[in-house]
Amino acid sequence: HVQLVESGGGSVQAGGSLKLACVASGLTYSRNCMGWFRQPPGKEREGVASLEFAVSTAYADFVQGRFTISADYAKNTLYLQMNVLKPDDTAVYCCAAGPCSSPRTWLNLGNPAYWGQGTQVTVS
Repeated sequence: HVQLVESGGGSVQAGGSLKLACVASGLTYSRNCMGWFRQPPGKEREGVASLEFAVSTAYADFVQGRFTISADYAKNTLYLQMNVLKPDDTAVYCCAAGPCSSPRTWLNLGNPAYWGQGTQVTVS
């Protein structure tokens, strides 16, 4: 039984930073991707960043070098460091995980097997 629990959302002014965390349980890292998706108000969900254990990472074009995805496997925790935040980054951010062929494909397909409950990020 896979569980993903996010934390770290909140409100920040434009140009500020936030770091999201996602604690995973019941997940086998091999051949699975983990990542972050977001859903801005009134818009469709979109992929933000993903990684495959010891393989590679992938980012959405809109990230433009502002976000960094990382993982501490000893702590079963996925992170998303977000810098230079913009009002357009306002969204519910969800941690996700699941089988994948590559982080890029997994991010683009947008259909992970497992989801967290989401955490709100508001940039004003």
